[in-house]
Amino acid sequence: MIRVLLLFAALLTAGCIGAPDIVMVDRATALEQQAGGSFNDLERKLSRTSIEARPVPLTPKQFEALGIKPLPLQNTTELTDADRVDALLMQHCIGEGHDGLLVETHAACVGVADRAEARDLIGRVNQARRQLWRWMHEQRRSASVDELRRTWREVHVRSVVCGGWIEREPGKWESKTC
Repeated sequence: MIRVLLLFAALLTAGCIGAPDIVMVDRATALEQQAGGSFNDLERKLSRTSIEARPVPLTPKQFEALGIKPLPLQNTTELTDADRVDALLMQHCIGEGHDGLLVETHAACVGVADRAEARDLIGRVNQARRQLWRWMHEQRRSASVDELRRTWREVHVRSVVCGGWIEREPGKWESKTC
């Protein structure tokens, strides 16, 4: 038996039998990291973006589908009351009333409009129209204010912007066709 053990020990030292060279690596090699790329920056950006509140970008066509007209490129502070009236008439937020005065028609409004700003605008324009009718009556006493107002409205409706909201008969609103 000792002989068998000696023989076995001699064979082991001869190098015929040996443990294989195995190296365990828990990380990718440098070449694998280069080939796979590093997404640390992208992952950080995505995590920040997903938790930050921000507006959703929409295209002009998407705004139109929602009924929102694009604002003109000019500064809105340079718009006159007439420009603002035309814009709100086209949006149907205000209308040319049958009596010649502007009327708030917010229920029919298409798109976004500041209701308080529209009311202020209606007040200013209607006051100017009443002053005009009084001045016209002073110039022509033979005609009544109501006659002058009706005549003025007939002429004025022709110059209303295309698509503007007009009351043709009391309670019947429609867009002006051109």
